[in-house]
Amino acid sequence: GPGSQSARQPAPPGTKAAMAAAAEQEQQQFYLLLGNLLSPDNAVRKQAEETYENIPGQSKITFLLQAIRNTAAAEEARQMAAVLLRRLLSSAFEEVYPALPPDVQIAIKSELLLIIQMETQSGMRKKICDIVAELARNLIDEDGNNQWPEGLKFLFDSVSSQNMGLREAALHIFWNFPGIFGNQQQHYLEVIKRMLVQCMQDQDHPTIRMLSARAAAAFVLANEHNLPLLKHFADLLPGILQAVNDSCYQSDDSVLKSLVEIADTVPKYLRPHLEPTLQLSLKLCADTSLSNMQRQLALEVIVTLSETAAAMLRRHTSIVAQAIPQMLAMMVDLEEDEDWANADELEDDDFDSNAVAGESALDRMACGLGGKLVLPMIKEHIMQMLQNPDWKYRHAGLMALSAIGEGCHQQMEGILNEIVNFVLLFLQDPHPRVRYAACNAIGQMATDFAPGFQKKFHEKVIAALLQTMEDQGNQRVQAHAAAALINFTEDCTKLVLEQVVTSIASVADTAEEKFVPYYDLFMPSLKHIVENAVQKELRLLRGKTIECISLIGLAVGKEKFMQDASDVMQLLLKTQTDFSDLEDDDPQISYMISAWARMCKILGKEFQQYLPVVMGPLMKTASIKPEVALLDTQDMENMSDDDGWEFVNLGDQQSFGIKTAGLEEKATACQMLVCYAKELKEGFVEYTEQVVKLMVPLLKFYFHDDILSMNLNIVRGPEYLTQMWHFMCDALIKAIGTEPDSDVLSEIMHSFAKCIEVMGDGCLNNEHFEELGGILKGKLEEHFKNQELRQVKRQDEDYDEQVEESLQDEDDSDVYILTKVSDILHSIFSSYREKVLPWFEQLLPLIVNLICPHRPWPDRQWGLCIFDDIVEHCSPSSFKYAEYFLRPMLQSVCDNSPEVRQAAAYGVGVMAQFGGDSYRPFCTEALPLLVRVIQSPDAKTKENVNATENCISAVGKIMKFKPDCVNVEEVLPHWLSWLPLHEDKEEAVHTFNYLCDLIESNNTVVLGPNNSNLPRIFGIIADGEIHEAIKHEDPCTKRLANVVRQVQTSGGLWTECISQLNADQQAAIQELLNSA
Repeated sequence: GPGSQSARQPAPPGTKAAMAAAAEQEQQQFYLLLGNLLSPDNAVRKQAEETYENIPGQSKITFLLQAIRNTAAAEEARQMAAVLLRRLLSSAFEEVYPALPPDVQIAIKSELLLIIQMETQSGMRKKICDIVAELARNLIDEDGNNQWPEGLKFLFDSVSSQNMGLREAALHIFWNFPGIFGNQQQHYLEVIKRMLVQCMQDQDHPTIRMLSARAAAAFVLANEHNLPLLKHFADLLPGILQAVNDSCYQSDDSVLKSLVEIADTVPKYLRPHLEPTLQLSLKLCADTSLSNMQRQLALEVIVTLSETAAAMLRRHTSIVAQAIPQMLAMMVDLEEDEDWANADELEDDDFDSNAVAGESALDRMACGLGGKLVLPMIKEHIMQMLQNPDWKYRHAGLMALSAIGEGCHQQMEGILNEIVNFVLLFLQDPHPRVRYAACNAIGQMATDFAPGFQKKFHEKVIAALLQTMEDQGNQRVQAHAAAALINFTEDCTKLVLEQVVTSIASVADTAEEKFVPYYDLFMPSLKHIVENAVQKELRLLRGKTIECISLIGLAVGKEKFMQDASDVMQLLLKTQTDFSDLEDDDPQISYMISAWARMCKILGKEFQQYLPVVMGPLMKTASIKPEVALLDTQDMENMSDDDGWEFVNLGDQQSFGIKTAGLEEKATACQMLVCYAKELKEGFVEYTEQVVKLMVPLLKFYFHDDILSMNLNIVRGPEYLTQMWHFMCDALIKAIGTEPDSDVLSEIMHSFAKCIEVMGDGCLNNEHFEELGGILKGKLEEHFKNQELRQVKRQDEDYDEQVEESLQDEDDSDVYILTKVSDILHSIFSSYREKVLPWFEQLLPLIVNLICPHRPWPDRQWGLCIFDDIVEHCSPSSFKYAEYFLRPMLQSVCDNSPEVRQAAAYGVGVMAQFGGDSYRPFCTEALPLLVRVIQSPDAKTKENVNATENCISAVGKIMKFKPDCVNVEEVLPHWLSWLPLHEDKEEAVHTFNYLCDLIESNNTVVLGPNNSNLPRIFGIIADGEIHEAIKHEDPCTKRLANVVRQVQTSGGLWTECISQLNADQQAAIQELLNSA
């Protein structure tokens, strides 16, 4: 056609120019956009962010590179462009980069390396290095091939360049991405090492020394699991330490931070040079010319090691002994503060102060290294400090004493009496802040050593605290100590009062009914505080007082508290009505919510009338949505922890942040809901649905352990919860699969098992079973894996008895989870019976593994319990697994471990009772084994008695349910001589019921010729009654009473039977007759 000609010709020069002009204009607009992204005005910035988001990825890259390249552009705009490009590559690499044409990819790569070489600004150069590192990180493929060989060549050339800027760049890139060599790393290892060593020895350029030390540290951290590599790089540590030292004196703490990271993640790397590492940390910590931050970081190295490598650090006791005075010296670093008495609590403690850092370090170190090592080292220091005329030393000594309580728990317990007497003296100290510290120490010890502390010392402590309250009021108003304390704020009253109120509360909480005599002493003053402490600065005091009143009410019980209950409820309701005016962060809210729940416990059903008022704020608090964010590591550096964010590192340069503010309250609110549901039962019905709807999403949200344990208890209400169950079941199963914290996990598993028991057959569908099967299989496999890992740790060079203690703790928590697996299986077998066996077969090999003879006793105990359940609930089909468990079960009847014997004996009993005919020969075979256990000399000792009673009960069950398998006449007299059982209540009922069967059928062996055995039988019945072996509501009680009544009718026999009993036994028989 006529137009086809021109289409093939190149565009005329005018069009090219126009395109260039248009591009130029777009780029200019982009500069404006960059400016707006940095704007302090929120609206402008939001608008700019939206515009930026909507630019297609490829154009973003073009614009950003252009801005970075343009040295004439404003510095902030270029820096912003560099940050945006790195973020784009980090968050959207797969979406943007592979789609670019190959020539553009090549251009970007060479361009970035070129810009680094041209750049004169050091800050800007670093940002471009960050981009290069990010791109390199994404250009290593699945097999570890680095697909940017020019990038590596650039590194090698630059690191040995004469140009300082280029050497810095190479180190910065390597520091940012130590994995840059990919699968070539082993090949280049010597080169990498040589490069780092040369840079660390560069005497003329301190920045190169610092950077290479950080890079070396990053490389070690990136290879934390590669032991040969860590050994090979051990000789770089002295250079890193030298750089730590030098950089600190050039007010740069980045290398020191790297050392803290190594201590945290790869402490073993420090082992060959641990002494110099510790010496350096001590030296820096002690140097008061350094900034507080640096000194605290240096201390952090030692403290972190006490947590991550306690056994290794315990070999360097002299360093630990030198570190302790350093922490104490920091704790003395306090300001004289005129307004201290009136300031709000906590606001006057700057959290980055040396005093706070020293105290927390001491606390962690005592917990990490253990009191056996720490207490002897610190005792003398604290004693001297407490005798110092300068108040700051006495204050620090008392705070130190509070800090070590948790870690030195066992060692301090023995000398607690002397410690308490000594601390109480300081409640009379002339300096108010020392008195405050003494209150603090008492409060802390009350927590660390509860409940023994309260039991032993409540009189002393209450008296001393009362005196503290009174002695400050006596100058003005002696009549009302508490009222005086509120009006009288000169001498830190509010703080002391808050402490005192808290102390009274914790004493009441533990002393329980022993607190009754003090009740009238305190209650009027406490009510007075709630009525009058209405000013804003007294909110916390008022909240704590409300808490205290409700705790006292709970301690002394309904009768005593009823006289004040309605007053207190009116006060609470008044506060509640003003609730809408309270600010969201008002500390009273969480205290109020807890107080309501305690009032509910005290008042029981009478509390229902208040529910409408209470539920509103409670649901509001419980449904706070947590703020969460996904950040990459570079962004995180800009977020400070003090905004109340906590971060979990997800690896791969990403972190998950959650704002913890409000979570405590949320947890409290959830606890309250549980409390109401439990206490009011049907009275709570109308709220159940909205509560459960609120709870389910929370299950997936386990940042706050308490929230979780709470949710679960709510499930246990009556039938109307069936539809709710379907609602929660999925969430519970998922949580069992994903919950990392073993305490919370065991809570969930326990609740899940309980739910299945309550809901019964049909509460789980096929998908549930399938998912649960996979999860339980995983838990059991993990159980075996953890045992192997612990065996490996026992071979470690730093293994000592304290490591063994912590391995034992891990072991205990593993076994605890195993018991929960057993609980869940128990609830499933008992609800679903034999039809669940095909599902169970996927777990069978693992359970069989548990009962192998070489496994630890808890494994065998719980493995047998699971087979016991199968025999009890899934017979006769259970016999098809007999080949797996029968031999181990019979052999375990005489095991060394009483727990294993008990599980095996119980198993024999259920075989006889439920197992069916296939088990008959095994009942015959088990009898002599059971008898051997029962007749062993120490059968009745505390640790053996439960196992023995299960054996006795099993013998009874064999005679009752499989009488043709044994010679009943021969066994019965022996069996009678072993009665009664009183430890294992469940088995006691079985044996007494069988005894009644025998007596009611006039069994001559039991009754003896002419009923001559009856006195002996009366003795058995009386002893059973004395030990409360059978609950009175159990029908068995009636049967026993009837046996006694029958004898009562024949006078002579009755007299004979009664005359052979002692006074206690006679009273017990009377008691039995009265109760049934």
